[in-house]
Amino acid sequence: MPIRYFLLLATLLAGGLPPVQAGCPDTLYFHLRPLVGESPVHLCEAYAGQVVLIVNTASKCAYTPQYEGLEKLYAEYRDRGLAVLGFPSNDFGNQEPGDEAAIQGFCRMTYGVQFPMFEKTHAAQRNADPLYRLLGELAGSTRAGTSTSTCRIARAT
Repeated sequence: MPIRYFLLLATLLAGGLPPVQAGCPDTLYFHLRPLVGESPVHLCEAYAGQVVLIVNTASKCAYTPQYEGLEKLYAEYRDRGLAVLGFPSNDFGNQEPGDEAAIQGFCRMTYGVQFPMFEKTHAAQRNADPLYRLLGELAGSTRAGTSTSTCRIARAT
């Protein structure tokens, strides 16, 4: 069964652009705080050598049940180098209104989510976080948060 990703803005990260740091594609050259965490994580260091799937998530969205499929994907392939990273956003129809503790509780209690979740972010065009701006550009969209079916695959070295 294919997994459709929240608002179709899930992207398998691609290198393709000149790396900012040796072995680090631009798509992983970000320091982001884990959900309900205090210290930012450098994605390049934390996920080096892995294929990374970044997913814009929401707890009150028609696609919310896909947490279950994402968790299954993560559980099945994490030991083979797949990292699923969830980024909650309230940018689309107020579908993620809760605070980070509520989001984490919902994801774990309802869907058993163990894949890494990061701070609530902006994924929509106007206020998009730099990561989502870059993902939109790589997907061929001039607007972050725009639906796209383009996926790019790369591995951080």
